[in-house]
Amino acid sequence: MSHAAPAAHDRPATSPSARKPPRRTAERILDHTLELFNRYGEPNVSTTLISAELNISPGNLYYHYPAKEALVNALVERYEQALHEALGAAGPADDAVGAWLLVPQLFRLCWDYRFLFRDLNDLLTRNRQLETRCQAALTQQTTAVRQRVVRLCAIDGTALNDEEADALATSIVVLLNYWLSFEYVRDPRRALEPENAEAAMRRGARQVQALIWPYLSADLRQRLRPTLSEDELKRGNLAVRG
Repeated sequence: MSHAAPAAHDRPATSPSARKPPRRTAERILDHTLELFNRYGEPNVSTTLISAELNISPGNLYYHYPAKEALVNALVERYEQALHEALGAAGPADDAVGAWLLVPQLFRLCWDYRFLFRDLNDLLTRNRQLETRCQAALTQQTTAVRQRVVRLCAIDGTALNDEEADALATSIVVLLNYWLSFEYVRDPRRALEPENAEAAMRRGARQVQALIWPYLSADLRQRLRPTLSEDELKRGNLAVRG
């Protein structure tokens, strides 16, 4: 169950000493909107609450983002850029360690933009622009994962055929994108709270890695086993935003 978003007048005022250095208004709006969407769910956050949280007028918010849909689209653009950077940083498809550590990096993205994955069906019914963008993001992930599956995975020393590679890559991408929904159903009141982030992401990363492990050679398993430790998973860019 999503938390009910507080009324604008119920939110505590921020003391001048606690305020962060000024940033561009448009960026501040997006940062706070992402925090609110993640905390309460996009359907439960109004533009009135966002402007009150930022201590700006509704007109100022409207100047930068004329509707809540524009805020969602801007945050999706941020997610797309972050996904592009994460896939690029993973290195070539035959880099086993890079591929292995890409898993917690992608989980981190799902966490940082968790409102998208929790509210996706609802968002798609109200924002048709998201349909092609979400499909494109899934295609990027699937392509990147499949490339690594083809290079690194085998059955009894024989490379996977196209059907096997497609199935394994799809299973991994589904787990990556819907793990938080599974966590949410297990514990709706606490699963998506910031203090539970690392544990939830580690559980998800281990599930994906368990899918891949049987297809790896003995040599790759020996090389990658140290990255399964708690410390290594944390270092694999699993640090999360609240």
